[in-house]
Amino acid sequence: MIVVATDDFEVYHGVVNELRDRGTAFTTVEPGEGLPDETAVVVTGAAHADDFADVTTIVADPDAPRRAVDQALAAVRGDGGRTIIGVDPGRKPGIAVLAGEMVVAAFQVPLSDAVDVIQREASDAPSPIVRVGDGSRLEGARLVNDLEDVRVELVDETGTTPYLGTGSRGIGDVLAAVNIARLEGEVVDVRSIDPTEGELQVIRDRSREQSETNRAIDELLARRVAAGELTIQEALAEHRGEGEEQDESDDAIE
Repeated sequence: MIVVATDDFEVYHGVVNELRDRGTAFTTVEPGEGLPDETAVVVTGAAHADDFADVTTIVADPDAPRRAVDQALAAVRGDGGRTIIGVDPGRKPGIAVLAGEMVVAAFQVPLSDAVDVIQREASDAPSPIVRVGDGSRLEGARLVNDLEDVRVELVDETGTTPYLGTGSRGIGDVLAAVNIARLEGEVVDVRSIDPTEGELQVIRDRSREQSETNRAIDELLARRVAAGELTIQEALAEHRGEGEEQDESDDAIE
């Protein structure tokens, strides 16, 4: 059982609400009281971090109660509570955080924010694993190459996207990320991708959609976007700059 033992109101309020939201069984005691016999983990504040020497203790940050609850749930599950983060790559990757077989957090964020979310979720976990699906090659390669100080596995994501019934639109990428997290993959440090003509054309089409003048970037800039060197907006800015220089050169010739 998880026991919350703190006189820090912010810690107490945050952790208890998080546990209730998860539907997790727990109890509370005042610091200094005896712990129930079935206590497996104690969640407390910094002031009482050393008061529970004979039981696993999680010290909660009042600003991050979810992190403390994630750690407590992982501790309750023992060796089966290892943190595994599954990622279904794309323009808005689905991200699922598992402690053992339990999903403890899920996100869907723009690609530009995904690495920060993944690194944050992995930061306090012992020996976390990040499993990235091998689809959406360009976006997946950017994630693999930008992740640091964490074990990354590339997973065959065939069949990981579930059938979605009526009313479940928008959750497919997150559910796929859960399935990806549960599959072992190949450990990778970097992923090099030579973009196909079709992938480059998709990037150029997206740049035209985002351009205020309905102009697409050239192939060289599209390749730099594919390699993760530039965002589409940065490539458009360079493209505009090159166009202005060309216009000035033409005026000088005239």
